Order: sequence, then structure tokens, then C-alpha cells
Amino acid sequence: MDVSLIIGWVLGFALIIYGIGMEKLVNFLDMPSVIIVVGGTMAALIASFPFKTLAQIPKHIGIMISSNRYNSEDVIHTLVDMAKTARKKGLLVLEEQASTIKDPFLKQSVMLIVDAMDAEKIREMLESEVAAMIDRHEQDVSIYDRGSGVAPAFGMIGTLVGLVNMLKSMDMSGNGSNSLGADMSVALITTFYGCILAHLMFNPMGKKLRIRNEEEVLYKQIIIEGVLSIQAGDNPKYLEEKLLSYLSQKQQGKITKKKPGNEGSVNAD
Repeated sequence: MDVSLIIGWVLGFALIIYGIGMEKLVNFLDMPSVIIVVGGTMAALIASFPFKTLAQIPKHIGIMISSNRYNSEDVIHTLVDMAKTARKKGLLVLEEQASTIKDPFLKQSVMLIVDAMDAEKIREMLESEVAAMIDRHEQDVSIYDRGSGVAPAFGMIGTLVGLVNMLKSMDMSGNGSNSLGADMSVALITTFYGCILAHLMFNPMGKKLRIRNEEEVLYKQIIIEGVLSIQAGDNPKYLEEKLLSYLSQKQQGKITKKKPGNEGSVNAD
């Protein structure tokens, strides 16, 4: 589980509260401001997206706090092992291995080369599927981008509301009324709430989903290149080096350390 998002939220709120001071915290609790900013932001999101999209938010949070489900290191091991098998026994034997694969994308990719489809058609089909996935993920991320945009805007709306009420309550001589402090607090606290909602909540959530998208895209790019190289009959050692180039130097080093003394000895999932 990746709890960095939760840790960031807790740390952010803790530092804000510490900066305010516990004895002064009550000064920053204002229900009209909460209603304007939080209620207005939620209303804008409801107006912007269909309910079936908004219903995915709990699922998104689960994805944000889950660990990386797409282990690129393991899939490289699997593809290299398949390349060895294919060179020894032919592509058709991979059909049996594909039946045990749980990942739908990897299974589909292997079955396409087993069916002897043209390499360009396989690439086009798989890359189109990845592109469609990216579009779906961007639709999900747009919820949080929209939230981070409208939250400060509703903070400004609250500021205007507070200022209008403050000016309306002043008499012609310019003396403030008894409600001057309350009206001014609404004007300032709504902006405060809007900034927190945008930059501590929505922006990190959107960034986290983009990171998860990049992890999945990398994983699927490795699969595409791997299965096409297997179909082309590339040497397993060459294939391994080719796929490792998609990973960072640190990840490459970890894989090298895990390998036993025999060159290219890897195990499938």
C-alpha cells in the first residue's frame, strides 16, 4: 500500500494547524465559508460530470493509495522466459502458457502472436487499446483538475460575499457595524479554504492518478515490444536488454542482482 497521499494530507493539515495555533484554531472554523467553498465546489463538479463518472471517485482513491499493480520487472522476466520457450518449441506452445496468465492485456498480446497476425496489425491494435486507456484515465483525472480550478474560484466568491455584506452593513458615516468582523472573516476564510481544497486535496489526487497512469502505460509498452520481439524471433538476451532499457538504472540494477549466475536465467510468473 502506498500511503504517501494520506501522509501528505495528515502532515499538511498538521502543519497548517500548528502554524495557526490550537488556541486560535476556532477563528478559522466558519460554517458559511465551508458551505460556500466545499458546497460550491461539489455542485460545480456535479454540474460538470455525469454521475457514473463521479461514482468512480472511491475507486480512484483506492488506486491512489494502492501500491504499483503493474510490476514491469516481473513482466520482463515472463517475456524473456517466453522468448526462450518460443525459440525452442515454436510460438504455438505459448498458447498453453497464455491460458495461465491472469493479466488480460498480456494474455491478449500473447494470443495475437500465437494466431500469427501481422506484426504491424498487432502493434496498431495494442497501441490503440493503450491510447483509449489513456483517454479514459484523462477523463478521470479531469475531475480533480476541475476541482482544483473551481475551489479557489468559490473562495473568491466567498470573499466577494463577505465584502458585499460588510459594505452593506456600514452606515453612511463609515463606521463599522457589529457584523463587520464576521463579514470580514467570511471574506478571508473562504479564500483560505479554497486554497487548501485545491492545493492540498485535489492537485495531489490528480497527480497521483497521473503517476498510476504512467506506470500502467510503461507496463503495457513493455508488453507490446516484448511480444513483437518474440514473434520476430529475437534472441532472449537481446530482448531482455531491450526491455530493461525502459526501466531506470536503479531498477535495472535490482534485476541484475536478482539474476543467478547463469546468463539470462529468469522465471515466469
